[in-house]
Amino acid sequence: MIAMKMHPVLGSAAAGLTALVVPITSVCAVFGEVIGYGQGTAVNEWNQPLDALAFDENYGQYGASATTTDHSRILLTFDQGYENGYTAQILDTLKEKDVKAIFFLTGDYAKSQPELVQRMIDEGYVLGNHGMTHASLPTLSAAEAEREIMDLHQYVLEQYGYEMQYFRCPCGEYSEAALELVQQCGYRTIFWSDTYVDWNTDDQPSESDAMEHLLQHAHGGEILLLHAVSSTNAAILGELIDAFRAKGFTLS
Repeated sequence: MIAMKMHPVLGSAAAGLTALVVPITSVCAVFGEVIGYGQGTAVNEWNQPLDALAFDENYGQYGASATTTDHSRILLTFDQGYENGYTAQILDTLKEKDVKAIFFLTGDYAKSQPELVQRMIDEGYVLGNHGMTHASLPTLSAAEAEREIMDLHQYVLEQYGYEMQYFRCPCGEYSEAALELVQQCGYRTIFWSDTYVDWNTDDQPSESDAMEHLLQHAHGGEILLLHAVSSTNAAILGELIDAFRAKGFTLS
């Protein structure tokens, strides 16, 4: 494993995701245990998904989060598996609305879209690690899983001079051992407390249906997962940000 590093809080885009430093220990759980993450449908009185809150409680010891501790805020995150022509529009909207976000990159994206990645860095967004090959960590050996994380970490560091600190598990799959290994690689694991079916480019939700879902599920401390391949997301993003703010949430 690499030596641990101190995590600075990466600006307002990571508000509520507290910094941590942990000692390196051996990975003790079984990597073959695959758990598919889901935020569930049951919510508390503040509309926060109970399963997301339970995830935080169960796995916070590994620096893993599905919500933030800032309950006035919604944190926007985008998964960047491949480029479908909408990221520049998304960046334009975020800049216009003065909102920061986390972009979780795969290795293919980091290698194939240098101009967009550099723009993300130049405009102050946070880059996250979504795996070099988008492989499900708990299906790999410990050595393979470490390479999946650190090969991309090193590539982005060498090519862009940027040191990533947040990891999102590919396929939404994890195990306790995988979360422990991510932490030992110097990362925090970030899941989400709301998302919707936006990744199927051949069957995009209508703009009205997307807005209805996202506003009905809005909650303080939310980590919202959006996919940048979605034409719907690109079209509604500005209206969505305005609507979140009108409901009293901060996005900055």
